Amino acid sequence: MKLIVTGSIAFDYLMSFPGKFSDSLVEGKLDRISVSFLVETLNKRNGGCAANIAYTLALLGQRPVLTGAAGRDFDPYGRFLYGAGVDVSAVLEVNDEYTASFFANTDADNNQIASFYTGAMRYAREISLAAYSGRDVLVIISPNDPAAMQRHAHECREFDLDFIYDPGQQIAWLDGDTLKESARGARILIMNDYETGMFSKKTGMKEADLQQLAETVIVTKGAEGAEIRSAGGMIEIPIAAEKQVLDPTGVGDAFRAGLMTGLRLNLDWDISGRLGSVAAAYVIETDGPQNHSFTIADFTRRYEENFGPCPELAALKEAR
Repeated sequence: MKLIVTGSIAFDYLMSFPGKFSDSLVEGKLDRISVSFLVETLNKRNGGCAANIAYTLALLGQRPVLTGAAGRDFDPYGRFLYGAGVDVSAVLEVNDEYTASFFANTDADNNQIASFYTGAMRYAREISLAAYSGRDVLVIISPNDPAAMQRHAHECREFDLDFIYDPGQQIAWLDGDTLKESARGARILIMNDYETGMFSKKTGMKEADLQQLAETVIVTKGAEGAEIRSAGGMIEIPIAAEKQVLDPTGVGDAFRAGLMTGLRLNLDWDISGRLGSVAAAYVIETDGPQNHSFTIADFTRRYEENFGPCPELAALKEAR
């Protein structure tokens, strides 16, 4: 089975302001703001949901195909991903655009002012999955240009491709009918608990009825772990203990990578979910969604420290 990861490819520019934004805002004049903040730090990180997922999949011994749109500044990022083990041959590079970018400035009270530049990401709608028709693949449709997400979901059904629908933050931009149609026929519908509530509100569906759209519904719940709801019932997935909590960015993407690895290796749901939990723990301990690293031996040891002996993990070692 080939793992196809569709979604956003982006750079994150994260700044910190030592004061409070509120000190620079004048009551009664908020309709004409003109402010500037002198920041103390600026960190540029590789990001984007699809790239984050693909990176952790590669650490887990897989060879995922990253499918998304990037700009003329992608080359160093692409070489980094390729060196990590990600197949970047399906990335559409748009020469007259920059890669999508997220700019965030956070003050001393953790208030944040942010902007997102779509850039090359809007060209993702031009990417087709037709080349995978008839092949043994598992596609994940992660947050991306909304039109691209609709196209990929339609093509997965048209070409009979197993797919995971992961709408994430794009739920805010998609209407209820589009969300229902895109999730229809998915092998897995995966969201966090807040997104699940948004999805239900927009579609008018009760959370208990979401399995009418997808075979399995997975709800991630932060420190409370995750729930895997399928025809066989519900499985509770605990978190793996973290050594420190440094940055939650990309934790959900790492969980998805562990889960997909388990599915590719034909492991049971409970093991696949726990692979996701261990992968997530590595990310939350580091600064950024792609600054973690581990060997298969390290990962296996950590899994067993948290969840006990697991002979099935031999398949993970062989995957490398």
